[in-house]
Amino acid sequence: MNIQTLLNQRIQAAMVAAGAPETAPALTRQSAKVQFGDYQANGIMGVAKGLKMNPREFAQRVLDKLDLSDIAEKVEIAGPGFINVFLKNTWLGKELVELRTSDHLDVLEVSNPETVVVDYSSPNLAKEMHVGHLRSTVIGDAVVRTLEFLGHNVIRQNHVGDWGTQFGMLLAYMERLRAENAEISMVLSDLETFYRAAKTCFDDDPEFAVRARELVVALQSGDEDCLKLWDEFIDISLAHCEETYKMLGVSLERKHVMPESAYNDDLQNVINELTEQELLQESNGAQCVFMEEFANKEGEITPVIVQKTGGGFLYSTTDLAAVRFRQHTLEANRVLYFVDARQSLHFQQIFTLSRKAGFVKPETQLEHMPFGTVMGSDGKPFKTRSGTVAKLSDLLAEAQERAYQLVASKNPDMEEEELRNIGRVVGIASVKYADLSKNRTSDYVFNWDTMLSFEGNTAPYLLYAYSRVASIVKRSEIDVTSLTGDIAVVEAQERALAMKLCQFEEAIQQVANDGMPHFLCAYLYDLAGTFMSFYEACPILNAEDEVKNSRLQLALNTASTLKQGLELLGIETLERM
Repeated sequence: MNIQTLLNQRIQAAMVAAGAPETAPALTRQSAKVQFGDYQANGIMGVAKGLKMNPREFAQRVLDKLDLSDIAEKVEIAGPGFINVFLKNTWLGKELVELRTSDHLDVLEVSNPETVVVDYSSPNLAKEMHVGHLRSTVIGDAVVRTLEFLGHNVIRQNHVGDWGTQFGMLLAYMERLRAENAEISMVLSDLETFYRAAKTCFDDDPEFAVRARELVVALQSGDEDCLKLWDEFIDISLAHCEETYKMLGVSLERKHVMPESAYNDDLQNVINELTEQELLQESNGAQCVFMEEFANKEGEITPVIVQKTGGGFLYSTTDLAAVRFRQHTLEANRVLYFVDARQSLHFQQIFTLSRKAGFVKPETQLEHMPFGTVMGSDGKPFKTRSGTVAKLSDLLAEAQERAYQLVASKNPDMEEEELRNIGRVVGIASVKYADLSKNRTSDYVFNWDTMLSFEGNTAPYLLYAYSRVASIVKRSEIDVTSLTGDIAVVEAQERALAMKLCQFEEAIQQVANDGMPHFLCAYLYDLAGTFMSFYEACPILNAEDEVKNSRLQLALNTASTLKQGLELLGIETLERM
């Protein structure tokens, strides 16, 4: 149940009945302080101003038309015209029973599901995945999981870089190794070393550089031998990605790969359509689009270059072809791009040009979801001690080892196999949660001690909180399927936990709307803390039968919500830590 949506609908209807326009928003939000109720409607003042009425007078008219008697204990006007809503404890209790007996935690699937295309991860196959790919991958995956949970038709698109100049260099190096009878798959087991060796040859050997450029032309012209060599490289490169995805626990698979090369045959069509619509201008031999929207104060326009001098295509051309494909073939209602903030201007231009050219329908949403950088303690982009960019697989392996050492020090009598599994889950979760819990648009500092801490808004804290709640239910020795009856909301701590549990849908809706998983992280952290306060103040296992039954249901609801919330973030849970 989305309480915020329910209140918005009812208050908005009352506002319209009181004389407001049909589109007048109620702007209902969770109240910041308990004295202001559980929810507060803030839309009265703006509407009253438009109606040239006193806000409190209009608020009273709204109250006269508003009936919340089935869900609210009290509704009052406060301040210049806010409407404060205090929910009934009995209604909260009924909602919690619905939550416990629902397969979907009482979260309603959307009535009009959208086809949402999500472009995320998108590594360059010339190299192994590094720490710079972490944010796009884990944030995109959390949003994908959330959208699917809400009932949307989600299409994953891993727009990997598998085309372009650097591949000529790599193919030339593969050709040289093959001439030396080297085992290509063995040499490619370390992509970074392979790339550096190829780059050295390209920089130091003029003949090699000429051959590399020839192979780019041959590749893009469809040369059979060249494509065979390229296919082998791509296959091994994608296998590296798949190993990392599996370790990271993200839902991307080989079938979700839609590489740059997939759009190669459509690039000339993009140019032709832009030409037909008289959007192209030649500038220094290149084909460009100049849009007034991107003029600076001096009137100078940063153009979108779609074809280089000599006929070559660019990222912009490929992205325009991708927009066309996602609209006309995938029939997207909404397209989300999880790409770092440095590409903001690029996507503004691509989206604007796509609309001018009619590549997308007017109602289709194109949304760039920018994110900040993972920083080191020196305030610069995070690197290894040797000064190189950290390979993601190495980072994840180190996280698991650090977590294993930490858990082993706390559980000296635990079996090695279980310790290793806990170390794996906690290590991966810590890296992912440290990223997901930060505002997507902000940079953050990568710090092992902080992310592996059992205190604060961290994965270890939440995983421990879940295992603790699960253990309480287990110690009751009650078959949870037999838990029935009312959930009584009496004590202040019971009410606080009940309110928090009933707000789960609001948290995940924010993730779906804004592409920001940190809202869900903050919710789960608050939920865990609220449960701990409840547990300390309200005995469960030693309570009388009826009270015990009710409080066990609260505990069970908390465990289910924590588990589902972490699952939406792509994080495994543990029954014991």
